[in-house]
Amino acid sequence: MGYAWRVLKSSGPVHLATIRRTYKGKEYVSHLLRRSYREGNKVKSQTVGNLTALPSAAIEAVRAILNGLPVGRLDQAFEIERALPHGHVLAVLGQLRQLSLDKLLATRPGRERALAVAMIVSRVLQPDSKLATARGLSSSSLAGTLGIEGADEDDLYGAMDWLLERQPAVEAALARRHLVEGGLVLYDLTSVYLEGSKCELARRGYSRDGKRGLPQIEFGIITNADGCPVGLDVFEGNLADPMTVAAQVDKIKERFGITQVVLVSDRGMLTSARIEALKEVGGVSWISALRSPQIATLLKEGDLQLGLFDQRNLAQVSSSKFPGERLVVCKNPALAEDRARKREELLQATEHELDKVVAAVAAGRLKSVAAIAERVGRIVGRFKVGKHFVREVGEGSFSYRRDQAKIEAEAALDGFYVIRSNVAPEVLSDQDLVRSYKLLSRVERAFRTMKSVDLQVRPVHHRLADRVRAHIFLCMLAYYVRWHLERKWAPLLFRDEQPPVPEDPVAPARRSGSALEKARRGRRPDGSLVYSFRGLLSELATLTKNTVRLPGSEVAFEKLALPTPIQAEALRLLDLSPSL
Repeated sequence: MGYAWRVLKSSGPVHLATIRRTYKGKEYVSHLLRRSYREGNKVKSQTVGNLTALPSAAIEAVRAILNGLPVGRLDQAFEIERALPHGHVLAVLGQLRQLSLDKLLATRPGRERALAVAMIVSRVLQPDSKLATARGLSSSSLAGTLGIEGADEDDLYGAMDWLLERQPAVEAALARRHLVEGGLVLYDLTSVYLEGSKCELARRGYSRDGKRGLPQIEFGIITNADGCPVGLDVFEGNLADPMTVAAQVDKIKERFGITQVVLVSDRGMLTSARIEALKEVGGVSWISALRSPQIATLLKEGDLQLGLFDQRNLAQVSSSKFPGERLVVCKNPALAEDRARKREELLQATEHELDKVVAAVAAGRLKSVAAIAERVGRIVGRFKVGKHFVREVGEGSFSYRRDQAKIEAEAALDGFYVIRSNVAPEVLSDQDLVRSYKLLSRVERAFRTMKSVDLQVRPVHHRLADRVRAHIFLCMLAYYVRWHLERKWAPLLFRDEQPPVPEDPVAPARRSGSALEKARRGRRPDGSLVYSFRGLLSELATLTKNTVRLPGSEVAFEKLALPTPIQAEALRLLDLSPSL
């Protein structure tokens, strides 16, 4: 028996191979459709279809098409059996795998891991309920790429339960990547409302969503100084912010193994009582800020001299009420103007509503002291400036006026804030303390992204406490992937590629000139478009994976659409290739 084979040259990775065999004096010819791929330093081929049974004219047509030649009516030469959005899946899943996040979930491939990865990717691509997510898996190439075709919502719920068990190990791995000994750790807390009232974590508390009538849960996020998330905890909806701090310190020191840490948290979290408790824990430094009444006390007792800020906007002071602490006072004129404007708006809005009460009392519609007081109480509770009004309520009478002395006393401290810390000056200067505290805006950015249409952590539709925890953890992992994507895609997005670090830490943050120009023109210097994050995903989704079939034949193969220049650049920035 003799063999001879010939590869017909064609463009792209798909080619037509003709193999000839001689057996007992008779020649047998096979026509195979093959795909070339690289494995290490070797180039290999994979047979994707056998065209031998086709008429010779059809084989010649395939050969011509693979070489880019027109053959008859091209619209009848092939049938596109299906076209699935693929580019956005390629980008997000590719970034997830480059981060080895799938391997952090489980070192070995498995169905639960694939389902968890699918939920993380779907949360970035199109956040939705688990039912809608399950039904939408087949509307892109995601299900086929991960090998989870046919998965339903029950499969996703099972994967959520599996993922929650992995949370401690995943967080510890992320901490090893992104936290350093003696470095800054940012921590903040937010709330999200729930649908229904059957969740055991649901409580009515202070709502940061403005949903005071709905039950809620709270969750806190730990990030590094850059705002990259490494850990998350979910709490009952009425737990006071300071009560969550001890658990985070224990997690950082015990589970993450960080022996020396500088915890940065806001004034509502690190209260004086919490700080006193932290002093008992070894290896923990902290950076926070004073509350407004504490700043007023500094002024009253003479520890803060406003005249210090006639020529400068930052000064260090000391106070016997805060022994062993560094107090760095800052004055931001822009913040002062903003607070004065908001206060005046609230005062005017309150007066507008109080005037209605005056009119109602004069008309006899409100008569009793209780009824008048109840109406006035609702108004001052709504606008939160009741302390700035003197109110007189009597039987069938009501009057009010502004308390100008209190207003002026509060206005004197407009624009002032005080950073408090026990970090030594040789470790962080006064300016660096201010910069470090301002880094909390990066955790706030994480909350905004997770709670908005980008990742839609809210509303929470789950009832079981562990499912709620798993849902929030999934959203954090999705933000982890998105955080890295945004940094790599910065040249294509409406964001700074290298945010400037102002010399004056008190001055408001400014965008770079290049970012402002992108925002103004909507274009990059080369004239190409600038995108929002979601807009870029939509653009990538038009890069489709197509199942192509010869009419009347079982022969089929997959082929990607050619990427546009912006799609090619987006994938290049991720070090990904637009290939199958």
